[in-house]
Amino acid sequence: MATWNDIRGVALTLPGAHESDSLGEPAFKVGRKGFVHAWRGKVFMKLDRHHQELLFEARPDTFRPMTSGGLRWSWVAIEDLDAQEMAALVHEAWTTVVPKKISRAYIQA
Repeated sequence: MATWNDIRGVALTLPGAHESDSLGEPAFKVGRKGFVHAWRGKVFMKLDRHHQELLFEARPDTFRPMTSGGLRWSWVAIEDLDAQEMAALVHEAWTTVVPKKISRAYIQA
């Protein structure tokens, strides 16, 4: 079962990532671009569009589209995730907001 502290532990290791406050809730950003946010006890992530669609279909109790943001953001029931899956999703969310040259260099390292 993943927690916000698990997310924090992964997110803060990523180049350029920092924790900030967004409307009184914690969020992780690179510059001004967010990739993981908490909101009212829930978590949403900016995941790859095609991967989102697969997750929504395969695991609708764990992954749901945000109703106000289209398919660019996903509500994620992090309590359904183990640490490894959560870490992979945080990495994926981060890659959606950083320049490709940075994410490729990080992944190759």
